[in-house]
Amino acid sequence: MSSKGQVVIPNAVRDALGLQSGMQFVVVGQGDCVILKTIKPPDMTDFNLLIRKAREQARIAGLKRSDIAEAIAQVRGRK
Repeated sequence: MSSKGQVVIPNAVRDALGLQSGMQFVVVGQGDCVILKTIKPPDMTDFNLLIRKAREQARIAGLKRSDIAEAIAQVRGRK
């Protein structure tokens, strides 16, 4: 491991797993193990299903678009 905490993944392992430059990982440490798990964006079908479910839950909760805009403004410190 480098002084910056960087680790080299051997070429044979990268090839076997299809890892490419620029891929992102989540890193989990437990005991003496370090696990790297690739992060992949959801495909559009999964994403649209997630958005549909979120909108349905917001409707059930009685949220309006203005409520969401206000909450975002508060979190961003504009209010």
